[in-house]
Amino acid sequence: MDIAALSTQLAQVNVMQQVSLAVTEMAMDAQTDMTAQLVEAMETSAPHPTLGQSIDISI
Repeated sequence: MDIAALSTQLAQVNVMQQVSLAVTEMAMDAQTDMTAQLVEAMETSAPHPTLGQSIDISI
């Protein structure tokens, strides 16, 4: 067993895990931002003034 090769492989695995975690964190941050923007848009939009005031039940 070559200790140097094993060490290099472990370092590469560690770097790949760090990159994967960083990408996942970026995706989570982007999703959080989009969710906050959606909530803000829903809070600021006014519903139609007559929406839900009557029901058409004709057949």
